[in-house]
Amino acid sequence: MLTWLQRRLGLQTIPGVFFTSAGVAALFVALAIPFDTAVAESFGQLTGWVAHHLGWFYILAVSALLIFLLGLAVSRYGNIRLGADDSRPDYSNLTWFTMLFAAGIGTILMFWGVAEPISHFAHPPFDGVTAESERAASDAMTLALYHFGLHTWTIFAMPGLAIGYFAYRHHLPMRISSLFYPILGERAFGPWGWAVDVVAVLGTLFGVATSLGLGTLQLNSGLSYLFGAPTNALVQISLIVVITSIAATSVALGLDKGVRRLSQINIVLAMALLGFVLLVGPTVFIAEGMVQSVGDYLSALPWLAFWTETYRETEWQRQWTLFYWAWTISWAPYVGIFIARISRGRTIREFVGGVLFAPTAFTLVWFGVFGLSAIEAEMSGQLSLAVQVQQDPSVAIFAFLEGLPLSGVAAALSVAIIVIFFTTSSDSASLVIDMLTRRDDQPSLVRQRIFWAAAQGGIAASLLLAGGLDALQNVITSLGLPFCILLLFMAIALLRALRADYRGFSVDELVRGRVYPDVEGTAEAKQAKQETGDVSEATARH
Repeated sequence: MLTWLQRRLGLQTIPGVFFTSAGVAALFVALAIPFDTAVAESFGQLTGWVAHHLGWFYILAVSALLIFLLGLAVSRYGNIRLGADDSRPDYSNLTWFTMLFAAGIGTILMFWGVAEPISHFAHPPFDGVTAESERAASDAMTLALYHFGLHTWTIFAMPGLAIGYFAYRHHLPMRISSLFYPILGERAFGPWGWAVDVVAVLGTLFGVATSLGLGTLQLNSGLSYLFGAPTNALVQISLIVVITSIAATSVALGLDKGVRRLSQINIVLAMALLGFVLLVGPTVFIAEGMVQSVGDYLSALPWLAFWTETYRETEWQRQWTLFYWAWTISWAPYVGIFIARISRGRTIREFVGGVLFAPTAFTLVWFGVFGLSAIEAEMSGQLSLAVQVQQDPSVAIFAFLEGLPLSGVAAALSVAIIVIFFTTSSDSASLVIDMLTRRDDQPSLVRQRIFWAAAQGGIAASLLLAGGLDALQNVITSLGLPFCILLLFMAIALLRALRADYRGFSVDELVRGRVYPDVEGTAEAKQAKQETGDVSEATARH
């Protein structure tokens, strides 16, 4: 039935993955718009249950994966390359680090660079800490780095490392289902594998839609600041339509002409804004604060990584840490594939060290410049940011820029950066989703990529109508759980494969003599060939 529907529509897909993912997304939009209150309440209850019963699982899983990756890097497996033993990296270290920044972190930093430190500074989550005190400022920076430092990049690095290893060293398709070949065997290329890819597609859809929703709220605040535009649902839906249209145009142009050029432009603009704030802001205070923040973060990390609010029972961790981990996990398939594509030829030690520590260092600089500047302005009485951020975190960066010279120019630059960041996130995610929903030997059709860009916009609009920021947080916290479980199974599959690799055995022996199917030998390819009378057996790959 699905194969017939694919032919009628002229698509190039894996029908089970494409139509299941598209159907779930369409069903959500169809229910969320007319029944927005009911949908918001349902996900609110589900999120409450997940946070209460499984919040500890999120905390433990991400911290365990960080320990696992660091252990791999220093272990005997650290010298194994993502590719043949004689392969070398495709990009220089500097180019590679720059491309890691473009993997999507900019969308998060623009929204929370001011909002999170100020929020924790004004409302400390720890008992006995006085609001807006020196201790509150230190804790605010530590928590911001905890949320956007090593743990965030652990979630991205785990699928990136596994995808790169299996794709470049064992020539498997660059899909999430391929990572489970050591566990599932050839079932990874049938319904079991398709189910894994559906989870990855839905996670990416809702994760990017959440980012698009947050970006829309922030853009609405920016336009209100610059031009007095009203802040309401109509303006926000209009912004989503505009951003989705730009993303669809970019994704239609393809990776080189669309995504790459927009990414390059945005990195230059973001660095210009960063440099501007550093120069006109409290430069010495920023430098001193960054040095101290490194020590505070490293000293607090061992206990903070396993802190679960056991004795407090507040909503703080649900609203902050659990939301961040679930949000990041939902991005993991998309960012993981992106990182894998630029990391061929690197050793596991180089990969883990670069992916974990280089973006974390940039995060320190970003929060040091924006977060510390905002805290200093609040402490000195120059600005009153805490009340504004408490009411609406999307206004944070614009309220902060208002206290700097050339505030109008800086705010306009911020609006442009936000638009491009969220556009590149949407079009890059559309390319990755298209890759996850079709075979490697099938062409990438423009209309399929545009469909996924439109789906992200539709979900984002539905979430905003269903309750704004609270709905975004509730939906993503609930839906991040399945892929969090998949991340742990990824680690198990990767470790099994590395053990066989190190001992000189092929990973095929882990699945009792089965061979790696090449792209033409997967279950879906065989089915397609049977329909044309051209059937061939899989070729062994070692």
